[in-house]
Amino acid sequence: MAATVAPAAAPPQPRSTGQRLGREAMRTRFPPRPIPTDWPRAGYGREEALRWATAEVFVIGNPIVQAKRVRGLRHLLDWLADQPGDTWQQRWLDSGTELLGPRWRQAPLTWLEARGRRSKWLPVELSSAMRVLIFADILRPTLRWLAITPSIKSELAAGLALERDPAGFSKLRDYCHADPGISDRATRFTAQRAAVIIAAKGGTLADITVGDVLELVDTETDLLTAWPRDIPVFYQILHDLGFLGDQAPQRFRQLRTGGQLTPEQLVDRYELTCRPIRNLLVDYLKERQPSLDYNSLKDLSYYLARRFWKDIELHHPGIDTLDLPPEVAAQWRQRVQDIPRPIRGDENASSSSGPGQRISFRECLVKVRAFYLDLSQWALEDPGRWAQWVAPNPVGRNAVEHRKAKRHRKARMDARTRERLPVLPVLVTTVERRKLAAAEMLATAENVEPEAGFTAAGQQLTRLRPFGRKLLVIDSDGCQRDLRREEEYAFWAWAAVNVLRLTGIRIEELMEITHHSLIQYRLPTTGEIVPLLQIAPSKTDAERLIVVSPELADVLSAVIVRIRDDTGVVPLIPAYDWHECLWRAPAPVLFQRRFGTENRAINHSTIRKMIYAALADTGLTDPATGGPLTCTPHDFRRLFITDGVLNGLPPHIAQVIAGHRDINVTMGCKAIYPEEAIQAHLSFLARRRSLRPTEEYRVPTDDEWTEFLGHFERRKVSTASAPAPTRHPASTSTPCLRCPMHWPDPAQRPRIIDIRDNLIDRIAEAEREGWLGEVEGLRISLTGANDKLAQIDRRQTPTVVDLPTPALRQ
Repeated sequence: MAATVAPAAAPPQPRSTGQRLGREAMRTRFPPRPIPTDWPRAGYGREEALRWATAEVFVIGNPIVQAKRVRGLRHLLDWLADQPGDTWQQRWLDSGTELLGPRWRQAPLTWLEARGRRSKWLPVELSSAMRVLIFADILRPTLRWLAITPSIKSELAAGLALERDPAGFSKLRDYCHADPGISDRATRFTAQRAAVIIAAKGGTLADITVGDVLELVDTETDLLTAWPRDIPVFYQILHDLGFLGDQAPQRFRQLRTGGQLTPEQLVDRYELTCRPIRNLLVDYLKERQPSLDYNSLKDLSYYLARRFWKDIELHHPGIDTLDLPPEVAAQWRQRVQDIPRPIRGDENASSSSGPGQRISFRECLVKVRAFYLDLSQWALEDPGRWAQWVAPNPVGRNAVEHRKAKRHRKARMDARTRERLPVLPVLVTTVERRKLAAAEMLATAENVEPEAGFTAAGQQLTRLRPFGRKLLVIDSDGCQRDLRREEEYAFWAWAAVNVLRLTGIRIEELMEITHHSLIQYRLPTTGEIVPLLQIAPSKTDAERLIVVSPELADVLSAVIVRIRDDTGVVPLIPAYDWHECLWRAPAPVLFQRRFGTENRAINHSTIRKMIYAALADTGLTDPATGGPLTCTPHDFRRLFITDGVLNGLPPHIAQVIAGHRDINVTMGCKAIYPEEAIQAHLSFLARRRSLRPTEEYRVPTDDEWTEFLGHFERRKVSTASAPAPTRHPASTSTPCLRCPMHWPDPAQRPRIIDIRDNLIDRIAEAEREGWLGEVEGLRISLTGANDKLAQIDRRQTPTVVDLPTPALRQ
């Protein structure tokens, strides 16, 4: 059996512990092939190895260059023969030459010079000899050495195509040249990386595994300290050619996500010190796992392991029991509730300006309280397992009372909806304008020669030289812009805003809309065909159907036309569910775009960026913060429900469209407008007044009027006193005789008579000139003036009575 050595490259460190655990799981699923140290050609003798390395297939047409290669082979084989080991591969590895990296020739040169072999051509001859030994499969250097030795790596593909796998490399080149989306650079790097794997592992292109690709990526990342370019293209080409096998994921991005973590991995992300508590949390998550989805399980592990116990360990080290002292529990609850606020405008300040309250701190308290209560309940059922962990609950009932918090949240949601609903037409107009302007600039720039100036959408631009798929221009401010990216962002922002506002669906439901979601329904009564949009089950695990309006149909048809390929078919692509951390099966997703050589589903973060960019162009500001107005995808859901209910959509129908199980949730998303109460109250008064006798509507007495004015701030006008409600449109100096709240001052009776006479003259003039609209308004004012005069006349001045002084008895 051939001996093996471990790969030399260490995997790159991901940004978080969860990513590290996920990638470790993916590398366990797809292990790389071992690197053997013994195979038939590695055991050739010196003459046999020389004869095979100088075979006709490896001979160079230039005899001078070929002669230098043969001399280099003799020198290199002589040096290797002097190293310890039974095979050429063992001698190469034991020599330690790979540790020198690109300076590997120093070792054989030093050995040759010590034996009197000197020549200025020796470095070139040794490099040529090393390449042909790799081509002939006599040596298999490690991936790490091949990746950092460009003089060897650059010519591997051409040399391995001579004898090792000519059909495979020919198939790879033909596939790349047939696809216009694959650049020459991507083709060169793909062949080069495939040749590195074959040179290190042996075999052909068909023998490359997913683990080999992952090992090469880890090696390059470790050497470059950055993510290597064109890796997704390299993987996609090998996958499409069928070299990676049937079990290989369709996209390289699927290998970068580790999928769902186990309860042990979820807890170990936070590196808890107390092992008993760590094991308890793992057991608790396993017990809750069957009844929770993965996203809820992940959140539960975060609150219990990170926000609760990790915080206890950081601030109170040494505690190893759930029976927390009262002062420790109180301090922890305060830390959960408070969040430090940095001081603004003070660059040298290292402290905070005082803690602020977290909006969602009760969610953590609820999780911890439920954790303690579950342990108490389970201790009754299985005391041997859970009874030792029963302890007083650090979170009391009053701490999780959230009735007031719900009302505050409702008020914040309603205020947010009221601020954004009136400006929604501005956003719709802006995304439409941006889409048309970006399309015009891109179409104009594509017909302009590089380094030439042009004008499009009212902007003066200069096109630069092509750079891959980018179409770069310089605007009048000297900024470099990619018109293709701008056009993509403008189009998808327009599509996302319109679909969200016209359907009221969630962001995850938007990402799951496919070409198959559009269905037709024929009405049984009229036979009319109604287009419907099928929303896949998401949060409530229940699908629903939404009627496609003509405006929504235009948006969806524009999306379908855009994403169709040359054959008129919507491409099938896998999409990542960031809630469940799983890749969905390939489907004709509508929200997808071209990314390099492949189509990718647009993720939720990109949709948010597109919407924020569109909002920035509107110039709208947030009244609360004074900064640019922001709008999340879920805001469109509340706007849709509020607008629908305000315009006559029954709440129970809005509940079905929104996909809510409880109608109270639907009404919670609907913002309450004061105008509703005002209009309803006015309608009620009008109906009651029309049904009741007019005699009941008498003029109030002075005492009644004074009592009524006690609820308002009084204001003085020119002819009377009247209540001054907040934001009253009337001026404080304008007599409003029409107003029913006008309480005429008897001292102003002559003034009101003058106003009445003036109204009579103006009515006569309006009738003479034919101003019929003004006549109607003046008559209403005249009626009000006569009514105020009648009120003054009815208010008689009290009569003075002379009362005699009573006489005292004698």
